[in-house]
Amino acid sequence: MALSPQIITPAGKAKLQEELAELKGPRREDLARRLKQAIEMGDLSENADYHAAKEDQGFLEGRIQQIEAILATAIVAEDTDINTHVVQIGNTVTLQEGNEPEETYTIVGANEANPRQRKISYESPMGAALMGHKKDETVTVHLPNGESVMIKIINIA
Repeated sequence: MALSPQIITPAGKAKLQEELAELKGPRREDLARRLKQAIEMGDLSENADYHAAKEDQGFLEGRIQQIEAILATAIVAEDTDINTHVVQIGNTVTLQEGNEPEETYTIVGANEANPRQRKISYESPMGAALMGHKKDETVTVHLPNGESVMIKIINIA
């Protein structure tokens, strides 16, 4: 199954490249040591360390393949392409819901989303609602629970 291209920011691409280097280097080497030590213990059929290391190896190799596939097909939203007139990937937007305090979010690709760091995916309900809109516009965000909220775009950077 081919992955459809994902849009990521330059920072998101760099983060994936760093993770890939860590997985292919130190993490693979550590796993190889663990496997070697487990094999040296003898009887592999009842060796819990060996089975745990083989399982970890499967997860590691799976993640390496996943990152490589993302990087091979990703479309990078270059910083030079960022337009501060309309909301798009890479923008930092300041929003306000009614009389609530203003909140600031960065619009990112799905793999980069991290609500705790105020990074929301352009595919999320809020991100999708904001895409293409301008400063001072009010947009309707349809929430997964069926409710809707009105959000005003205060600033786009």
